[in-house]
Amino acid sequence: MIVRNEEKWIGRCLESVRHVVDEMIIVDTGSTDRTVEIAESMGATVYSFPWTDHFADARNYGIERASGDWIVWLDADEEVDGGDAPRLRSVLEMDDHNLVFVELINYYGESPPDPDKIYRLAHHRLFRNGIGIRFNGSIHEQLNNREVLGHQEQMKMLDVKVYHYGYLDSEVTAKAKSERNLTLLKKASSEPDPDPWIEYHLASEHYRLENFPEAFQHVNQSIRLFLENSIMPPAMLYKLKYSSLIALGSLDNVVKAIDKALGIYPDYVDLHYLKGIALLHRNSAQEAAEVFRYCITLGEDNLRYLTMKGIGSFQAYYYLGQCYEKLGKIVEAREAYQEALRLSPNHLQAQESYNKLLANEEALEQASTKPT
Repeated sequence: MIVRNEEKWIGRCLESVRHVVDEMIIVDTGSTDRTVEIAESMGATVYSFPWTDHFADARNYGIERASGDWIVWLDADEEVDGGDAPRLRSVLEMDDHNLVFVELINYYGESPPDPDKIYRLAHHRLFRNGIGIRFNGSIHEQLNNREVLGHQEQMKMLDVKVYHYGYLDSEVTAKAKSERNLTLLKKASSEPDPDPWIEYHLASEHYRLENFPEAFQHVNQSIRLFLENSIMPPAMLYKLKYSSLIALGSLDNVVKAIDKALGIYPDYVDLHYLKGIALLHRNSAQEAAEVFRYCITLGEDNLRYLTMKGIGSFQAYYYLGQCYEKLGKIVEAREAYQEALRLSPNHLQAQESYNKLLANEEALEQASTKPT
């Protein structure tokens, strides 16, 4: 783990794994709070490392000091699910895998964390030590597993959940995370050998800041760079591209474009969902309803993709209700909102739409019973 001024989170993170790992290695890049004190009090070995504006350098410094057969890497603002943590040790019995994935759950929105406001993804968090796996990248660093292992290694998933709190609104604001990230990403993007992931992360930061034209520009550049390197752009790039277009109101050709992306990733529910949103904005309510029904059928448990919770369940039901309202199918709309609320009781939009329907029905009923 690499840290700097993480006294708020580090105790929680270390507590989640301290009883199942053999050593805890912390690389501190200049904390001025109680981070080091807390880590050492919990049994971690802390190394100081001068900050070089390069996250991978700090990560790799920690890897070089790890003595175990396997390494699990975390961020300080994460924690492993308490019931799942013991399963981490099962990698010690593995002979035919070198890289293992867990379910990463990223919270977004306001604090406290809302279990309905999450993104889910299978993420490689454990790897065999001593085979040359290292991190690359000055920011949003990534493992060089494809370099070391090639493309043949089968995806091995552990039934372990890791919760990430670092992109809650309060954390992003408190750490000025977007400003820091943009500074490092712009610096990285000016280097001679362009990295498509840097362009993707630039797009993500601009999207988070609602700078949608810049987000669209950078994600397009990312897709182009992947293709120039004969690599299929990951599905999340297309999700970000079409989310940016919809946010800009550029709906003329977006449905056809999404259909092309679905030709590559036909089981990515987020792309189907965006298609439904675009159709609804274009007043194609009947077609949109069909798409949202398919989202519900497809579900949202395919962890090969970055997926927002609700897109294959309560969010799809909410927008299905919106479609039914536009089509004049009030009973079906009410049922769709009820299902959205059953799955997500605090869904404000569904509650407001449901209440409005009930109020309209009551007003009509009262009007019909008034004496003439």
